[in-house]
Amino acid sequence: MRLGQLIGFLALVICLYISWQIRQILLVIFAAIVLATILNQIAIFFQRFRIKRGIAVTISVVLVLLVLVGFFALIVPRLVEQLQQFSDIMPMALERLRSWNNWLLNVIPDQMLENIRGLRYITQGLQSWLDQLINNFFSLLSRSLSIALGLLLFVALTIMLLVNPAPYRQGFILLFPAFYRRRIDQILDKCAASLTGWIKGTLLTMLLIATLSYIGLLILGIPLPLVNAALAGLLEFIPNLGPTLSVIPPALLALSVAPWKTAAVVALYFGIQQFESLVILPFIMKSQADVLPAVTLVAVVICGNFFGFLGVFLAVPLVIVLQTWIKEVLVKDILNNWQEYKKDNQVTQPLITDNKQANSVLK
Repeated sequence: MRLGQLIGFLALVICLYISWQIRQILLVIFAAIVLATILNQIAIFFQRFRIKRGIAVTISVVLVLLVLVGFFALIVPRLVEQLQQFSDIMPMALERLRSWNNWLLNVIPDQMLENIRGLRYITQGLQSWLDQLINNFFSLLSRSLSIALGLLLFVALTIMLLVNPAPYRQGFILLFPAFYRRRIDQILDKCAASLTGWIKGTLLTMLLIATLSYIGLLILGIPLPLVNAALAGLLEFIPNLGPTLSVIPPALLALSVAPWKTAAVVALYFGIQQFESLVILPFIMKSQADVLPAVTLVAVVICGNFFGFLGVFLAVPLVIVLQTWIKEVLVKDILNNWQEYKKDNQVTQPLITDNKQANSVLK
């Protein structure tokens, strides 16, 4: 290995190490880029009506803030009221769950429990798992200072990128060879379009899922329908895993009312998810980037394992951006134009794969 190659390799290793150490900050920067890209699309929409850039940006930010303030003004007071009820109802639900756990251990013979490997562990460890889940939740809330600082950095970066995005975009494009910079500019436009389509479809899907969950929980008479519906809508942001997690709180609360309602809640959420997969997604997500469900599931698990809580929420936009770059650069620009040449620069003959091709070549 030459000295220049060795130095380049060491520089790459150092860059990867530094990137790993500051991965949480990089995720915040990526989140700011995603939000700034979406707000920039709104500002561009207003600029089509011959509104100046500064005014269009201001209108976009104010519009988003009004939507958020309106949401908090209408929903949060009721959420706080129902969360206070949640602290009173949850001990009853946990006590009912503990009694069902004890009943199950008494009914099922010990020999059968031994044969069903892991069942005893699951039933006996369910209460401790719930206690650990609640303790972790409160420990997460205790780190509010670091969350606030990250949020402040996120807001500041978003505003900076939104007010004047051209220098940052041009600086990124300059990192590539001159002959490829126009192509990079096109790829960045495709990334922006994919992210915008994804966030539009996701927000509308979250709203529909929350509405359907609220109506269904009201009909079943489950306590705290608004809290559980809002949770179902928010967790819809996390594909695959979010809808599964959202069924746990209302199912536990259903135990405090009637045991059969637990099965009804599970059936309700299952029906809503099937309706989403068969009706909502094909109708709404036409403009969303086409990401395979298995890919999103693996991405959520990997990002959650390596990057924590923030990585779970940013897994899908990360996959969308990565998929766009792979499709445009690797597939279209490299693999689709890949050709094998002989030493005399003539294209080689294609491989013969069947008898029909062989007969045509012989003729």
